[in-house]
Amino acid sequence: MLTLRLLGVLVIVAVLSVLIFGMMHLIPGDLVRNLLGLRPASPETIAAIREQYRLDDPIWLQYLNWLGNALQGDLGTSIRYQVPVADAIASRIPLTSMLAVMAMLIAAVTAIPLGVIAARRHQSAIDQALTGFSVIGLSAPAFVVSLLLLYVFAYYLPIFPVYGGGTDFGSRVYHLVLPSIALAVGLAAILMRLTRAAMIESLASDYVTFARSRGLSELTVLGLALRNSSIPIITAAGLVFTYVIGGTILVETAFALPGLGLMLQDAVLFKDIALVQALVLLIAVVIALITVAIDLTYAVIDPRVRRGRRAS
Repeated sequence: MLTLRLLGVLVIVAVLSVLIFGMMHLIPGDLVRNLLGLRPASPETIAAIREQYRLDDPIWLQYLNWLGNALQGDLGTSIRYQVPVADAIASRIPLTSMLAVMAMLIAAVTAIPLGVIAARRHQSAIDQALTGFSVIGLSAPAFVVSLLLLYVFAYYLPIFPVYGGGTDFGSRVYHLVLPSIALAVGLAAILMRLTRAAMIESLASDYVTFARSRGLSELTVLGLALRNSSIPIITAAGLVFTYVIGGTILVETAFALPGLGLMLQDAVLFKDIALVQALVLLIAVVIALITVAIDLTYAVIDPRVRRGRRAS
């Protein structure tokens, strides 16, 4: 089963590599002009650049050349940054990873308890208030929340920095507080609503009625219901985590954070094909591996899934 899923990931990556490579060639713009900028260039200089990057080769030959090098571990050189693509990406991974993890932690720590409270107080004023806040969170785009947080907590009340990613671990956490909150608002709204729906169904189940009739405390009953609701909650958490990876582009742009999202934006605008190709495939692999990890988590949480897999 796991082997089939990993083979599926390889097929998805292969198809995406062809699509992204072809789409990058359809984007308007001249790579040579991007490299030269406003500097005058002779025809010999332009011809030398086109030969260096093999721009006169047919697209399929350029793709096969990239694929052959990629299979040997060489992702090429970034035209935008003039460094190997692997080095350019490696230098940005820590910041973006930290931003995504902090956003996910903030969303999980706030949304799951609030979802449980809303389900426990179903159809009460608290439930309606929390549901209303979740609708606002779902409706607010990440870049709007980013600008609002910047104005209030970085400009009007100068508590947090306006931009930058920090230097050491402590300052980096400090710089990423506002971006993480901006990214977590939408995630928390989705996670809270899904937790609420799963808990309402669990709390209406017969085993919860039986547990209460046996005199178990309400905290114990909620723990049982939350455990049985964990599969849809974990599935939702995995899906929204994939949203985090895409959402970092907007948030990093708003806060001028030197992460992978801002790098991808620059690479697309500069038509840096090798860098875009590597970044998109990296994101695709991370998302695919997250879905595989979610499937494996089912067996850990639910004994029925383990027994079903052993029987099959």
